[in-house]
Amino acid sequence: MTAGGPPGWRRGLGLALLQACLLLSLAGQLLLDRVTRPRGWIRTEPVDPHLPIRGRYVDLALVTPAPAGAPEAGPSGVPVVLRAKDGQVRAEPAGAATPRSRSLQAFPGASWTPGASPGPAPAQLWRLEPRVAFFIPPEVADPSRRPPGEQLWVEVTLPAEGPPRPIRLGVKRGSGPIIPLALR
Repeated sequence: MTAGGPPGWRRGLGLALLQACLLLSLAGQLLLDRVTRPRGWIRTEPVDPHLPIRGRYVDLALVTPAPAGAPEAGPSGVPVVLRAKDGQVRAEPAGAATPRSRSLQAFPGASWTPGASPGPAPAQLWRLEPRVAFFIPPEVADPSRRPPGEQLWVEVTLPAEGPPRPIRLGVKRGSGPIIPLALR
């Protein structure tokens, strides 16, 4: 045994520091993206994953109006890229040169809860894949269960690659503004 303690102690401390640095770099990247990347609100369809060990999150399918001039969707969907404009997120058809990591798949014919809202007909709405998870505190009721006439929206950051990252949930009643939910 050396005067500084057992050699395993130093390796353990080094591993703990390495893990802390990795975690802090990930948190820093997410915060940097939130400040520098575009963001906006997009309508959602809550999805119950039907898992026994579900945790405290809401599984959200993002829904957007169909892009103008979009090609017909096949069984694998249509590749689209998301753009934020005037505080809202819209889909545009992905170009042939768009890398797969920068696009999402869109499927026409999203469904809405009966009596949910005025707006585009279901044939004009596209559901985006993959879905996103929004984690909620244990003491908060499930925000995805909305009364008729209310729409659930989520504010997202649009990273350079990958699916949107949810920031907060909001509710829209009729043609009114989106009101953020106080969940924390």
